[in-house]
Amino acid sequence: MQSGLYVALSGQVALQKRLDTIANNIANMNTGGYRADAVSFSTVLSNAGPAPTAFATAGESYISRQTGELVSTGNPLDVAVQGDGWFALQTPGGVAYTRDGRLHMDEGGALLTVNNYPILDAGGASILLDPAAGPPTISQDGMISQNGQQIGAIGVFMIDPAARLGRYDNSSVQPDIPATPVLDFTGDGVAQGMAEGSNINPVLEMTRMIDVSRAFDSTSNAIQSSETSLLDAIKSLGATS
Repeated sequence: MQSGLYVALSGQVALQKRLDTIANNIANMNTGGYRADAVSFSTVLSNAGPAPTAFATAGESYISRQTGELVSTGNPLDVAVQGDGWFALQTPGGVAYTRDGRLHMDEGGALLTVNNYPILDAGGASILLDPAAGPPTISQDGMISQNGQQIGAIGVFMIDPAARLGRYDNSSVQPDIPATPVLDFTGDGVAQGMAEGSNINPVLEMTRMIDVSRAFDSTSNAIQSSETSLLDAIKSLGATS
């Protein structure tokens, strides 16, 4: 069996997936609160033959939870999570979670995300501000005050580290395990007038793209070499038969 051909082909499939992931990360490096895609690879050992042969799997994608850089905006409706928490928002597809706290208020006072989804409090309810009461003050625990009156609190939620994250719109995610509200704000909280960028390092991603492109070229050469060897073998066997 010409196992080298299949080994190289499995490597190309894995590298193509990695290349697509890197390209998607670079495209979203300026998306607020975006979490980079990453791929975990493993090997499959085949015993079909005189000697075991290792093949590369296509890889499993996952979303990195590394935090992004916080930038001061001075906008009283911009908030950023300090710690590992997430903001919750109500979407047509159910509750989603995001680190993008660039908020705005509509004419009725509803507090919305950049994609016009209502931001939720710890109990899962939407938040309504007073449009005539001026800019709000938001404390570390998410409490919102206007004219000295507390009118609500932005919820901060923790997603189980074991939860698998799926993407929903822009930079939001939906976990397969329900998130829980943060009650202790010693290590987690909300920072007003701040916004979190993506956790993508463009220089690192470009370096990875170059490395993957070179590896892809190497596997292409390996496939071509295997095909040439196979053709030479066919010619030799055909000439002696």
